[in-house]
Amino acid sequence: MTALAARNEQTTVAARLASRSDLTAFFMNLTDEIGADGYMLVAIAQDQERDNLQIIASNWIYDAIQLAGHALIAGLAQGPFASAPGARPQSLLASQAPAILGGEEARLLDVLGHAEIFALRLHVGRQRLFVLFSAAEAGRIDPNVMPRTQLECCYALSQAPSVLAAATMQDPLSDRERECLFWVSEGKTTDDVALILGVSSNTVNSYITHAIQKLSASNRAMAIATAIRSGII
Repeated sequence: MTALAARNEQTTVAARLASRSDLTAFFMNLTDEIGADGYMLVAIAQDQERDNLQIIASNWIYDAIQLAGHALIAGLAQGPFASAPGARPQSLLASQAPAILGGEEARLLDVLGHAEIFALRLHVGRQRLFVLFSAAEAGRIDPNVMPRTQLECCYALSQAPSVLAAATMQDPLSDRERECLFWVSEGKTTDDVALILGVSSNTVNSYITHAIQKLSASNRAMAIATAIRSGII
C-alpha cells in the first residue's frame, strides 16, 4: 500500500468511528504508521486548584501510567514544547528533559521507553484534548509527518462526538457494576464474585454487561483496561 493510499484509508477509518474500540484502533494504527511506539490521548479540565487529567485512550501499560503519575503526564501534554494545530511540532527528548521536567522525571521517561515525545494539542469543540506520541529511540518519528497527524486526530475526534463524550464521561458505573468489574480484574470468576457480593451469577453477568456497554468496550478485558486507565477501579 502506498503512503497516499494508507493516508486515505486512515481518513476513511476516522470517518466511521462508532465506538471506543474504534477510537483505540484508530490511534493504534496511527501510532504504527508514524513509527511511534506509544500513544496517549488525554483530556484536561481546569478547576481553581489544579488540572484534572483523564486518560481517554492509551497503549501505555498500567504500571507505566502509575509510575509516571497524572501530574507528569499533564505536564508533558501542556508543556512548552506542546504544539497547537498549524504550528511546527517539536519533540521533547528525554536527554534534554532535565532542564524542563527535572532529572528524576527525565530518567523515568527514558526507563519507561519514551526517549522522544511529541505532544499535540487538539482543537475539538470546547474540550482541552492532547495526544502524546512517543518512541523508545530518538529520531524514530519523522517530525515532518506530525502536522498532518495532528489534523487527522482533530478530524477523527470531531467526527465522533458521541464516542468522545462517552469516553470522557466521569465514572458512569453504578457501585455494583464497579464492584463486579473490580473483582473480575482481580482474577475472580463470575461465581466467585456472586459469592462475595451475595447475589446470583446471572446478576453478576448482568452488572458486567452493563459496565461493558457504559464504557463502550467490546468485552470484559477492554472494560477492565478502560476502567483502570480512567481511575474507575
